[in-house]
Amino acid sequence: MEGGLKPVVEVAEELGIPPDSLNLYGKWKAKVPFEVAKRLSGSRRGKLILVTAMTPTPWGEGKTVTAIGLGMGLSKLGHRSVVCLRQPSMGPVFGIKGGAAGGGKSTVEPMQSINLGFTGDINAIGIAHNLLAAVIDNHLFQGNELGIDWRTINWPRTMDMNDRSLRSTVIGLGGKADGIPRQDGFIITAASEVMAILCLSRDYADLKERLGRITIGYTRDGKPIHAANLKAVGAMASVLKEAIEPNIVQTIEGTPVLIHGGPFANIAHGTASLISIKLGLSLADYCVVEAGFASDLGAEKFVDIACRVGDLNVDAAMIVASVRALRYHGGATKTELNQPNPDAVRKGLSNLGKHIENVRTLGPMPIVALNKFRDDAEDEITLVESFCKGQGIPFAISTAYEEGGQGAVELARQAADAAKRSQRSKPLYPLEAPIEQKVEAIARDIYGASGVDYSQDAKKDLQRLNSLGLVNQPVCMAKTPLSLTDDPNKIGRPREFNVLVRRVHAATGAGFNITLMGDIVLMPGLPKVPVAENIKLDDDGTITGVF
Repeated sequence: MEGGLKPVVEVAEELGIPPDSLNLYGKWKAKVPFEVAKRLSGSRRGKLILVTAMTPTPWGEGKTVTAIGLGMGLSKLGHRSVVCLRQPSMGPVFGIKGGAAGGGKSTVEPMQSINLGFTGDINAIGIAHNLLAAVIDNHLFQGNELGIDWRTINWPRTMDMNDRSLRSTVIGLGGKADGIPRQDGFIITAASEVMAILCLSRDYADLKERLGRITIGYTRDGKPIHAANLKAVGAMASVLKEAIEPNIVQTIEGTPVLIHGGPFANIAHGTASLISIKLGLSLADYCVVEAGFASDLGAEKFVDIACRVGDLNVDAAMIVASVRALRYHGGATKTELNQPNPDAVRKGLSNLGKHIENVRTLGPMPIVALNKFRDDAEDEITLVESFCKGQGIPFAISTAYEEGGQGAVELARQAADAAKRSQRSKPLYPLEAPIEQKVEAIARDIYGASGVDYSQDAKKDLQRLNSLGLVNQPVCMAKTPLSLTDDPNKIGRPREFNVLVRRVHAATGAGFNITLMGDIVLMPGLPKVPVAENIKLDDDGTITGVF
């Protein structure tokens, strides 16, 4: 594909970034130096179109494909558009979903490079995270001057891979010279608080302040210990100096794309960096921002966390749906998902209806985009279109996977029209509300829950956060993306259920409180047949199997 691309300097210049203002990573990708991004990010110019989804199947419904197609469709209509995406984590790339740079004729290029490490940002985040972990254990080994209670340390190691065997480990074995033995573990880098910090920071000063606020544990008398107490901030920030700079690439049709940061939405807040989004809004008429997973995760967190921190507004929200997901939520089995099933689609529409309600609750104008698959039957598509008309919601079919930007022109027209009639996006709760009240607002209004249950550990966590004055922060709910509930097996639109909060953790650097719900884990595992088995390096240097 690289032969049909424009040099990235040309892509940047069309967006208004001078060619001599880039740090090039070869011919096709570049970083926008921080001082340039800051200078160009003035007053907001463009409209922000948030791309969210209905509850997906484990294989995804083409949200990234649709976001990329929307950006290309807007360009075909003569608008200056830019797409803001998260960088793919190599855990899912090698796992069940594959890469996150689109597919078919709706991709971001160079796709393989983007999926397999890109410009090294995630690696830098992992190094900064693990540097702090090493400093913590060295402090314990060297005498523990701060009096850290090692049983309260909540700063695990990290790596950008799905590896369930590392969720719970014991470190420091081998002898006196090998450190202090204690229980530890690993989380995937997309779940690291350093990732969230990078994506929410305004500048270097804000980055350093947030890194310094990270709480790694407590003393024996309950006093919090921060990264600043361990004198780790300068080194961590230095590792992240270039990682804070947005990356610019292009779609397969030459539309500019800013890819920066990659927090998961089922664990963290799930959207690209504020630096990249503000840059996109300053340079384009329309800035297409993809939020992770469905409206109960990415969209809610974008409004309640990202919009608050970045002073942003969502002008329109596109809900990506697929006939396959509607079949799934209507009760079709895995073997039936690729077979026409109007009855299952009809039943599955209740799930889509809830996500339409959610977007309306959050304030933006919703649009439904049906990402068309080859096995979609016309009567199934008609059911979805009629449902959306009954809801008074704009509807469009996207064939961007097969037709590129041309297959998303109607989608782009609907999105642009909705954005012109934008309404203010509305947070669900005031920041000064008690943590429990915030959790209940999300659970009731967005998930449709009847109530919230708390484990004994969670109740103790809440007492500690209240005593430390960590109430006035947004809540970041960590739960399964496969259901509106905290149980991945509850499909469709469940009713009369409670959700369970197992633990509550203060991410004091990121500036939000994380609630772990149900059986959510911070280190995913690989499936029985991972995508990695199909990735090959040919003798001529060509990589195949990455999708």
